[in-house]
Amino acid sequence: MGLRAAGRRPRFARRATLRRSLRLLGSFRFEQTDPALFYGGVAVDTADLVSDFYADLTGQSLRGTIVLDVGGGPGYFADEFGRVGARYVPVEPDPSEMHAAGLRVAGSVRGSGMALPFRDDAVEVCISSNVAEHVPRPWVMADEMLRVTKPGGLMVFSYTVWHGPFGGHETGPWHYLGGEFAARRYRRKQGKEPKNRFGKSLFAVRAADGMRWARETPDAVEVLAVFPRYHPRWAWWMVHVPGLRELLVSNLVVVATKSAFEAAATPESA
Repeated sequence: MGLRAAGRRPRFARRATLRRSLRLLGSFRFEQTDPALFYGGVAVDTADLVSDFYADLTGQSLRGTIVLDVGGGPGYFADEFGRVGARYVPVEPDPSEMHAAGLRVAGSVRGSGMALPFRDDAVEVCISSNVAEHVPRPWVMADEMLRVTKPGGLMVFSYTVWHGPFGGHETGPWHYLGGEFAARRYRRKQGKEPKNRFGKSLFAVRAADGMRWARETPDAVEVLAVFPRYHPRWAWWMVHVPGLRELLVSNLVVVATKSAFEAAATPESA
């Protein structure tokens, strides 16, 4: 796994301050009670993150690009990507999630992240935010995201780490005693099933899994960055420490691109 510009900090690092971290982490308490507030803050941060890495990669803004959001739900990110001039296309398998917030995003697509209904090399940018932990085969989804991203385009894959403080979502922190235990306790205390049901809509995805996927990508794929999403820049080193990263890296981000040169050098008739 190599970074595109060894020794050069991504421009997004300047935003990764302690103040930002506290603001984002503080909003997590509203995820269930006021999702518009929670996702509104995450939407701004996601648009900034993607814009910065796309500028690092291409020297251009997102204006005029297609941003495919895998697991985009009802489209909380639509307004923010619209503000930077991108065409935002959310993909969501669950129709109830697509309409959960009463939002309507033109061009929304119903489909599975594990079998995206798009041709190869279809979009300039493909992202997924806090979705992989809800997918039974997250690395199939990551491969699909790379498949539909154009050579020279950007893929951003961000997910909640199971053994981190938010791994159990609304059932935490009892997920540290097991997903089934946490689900049973939630049901007993709240009198209803948790929205994120372990083994059905919530799965144990480790930081090590993302690091392994990044290391094992094909030669035509270049990993640009791997870092803990909600941490300040001076704590990004945590992703490289086994064990510690599982407990302290609440969300792992993998940023990658496909080689434009290799694609251009391969004749279609080969």
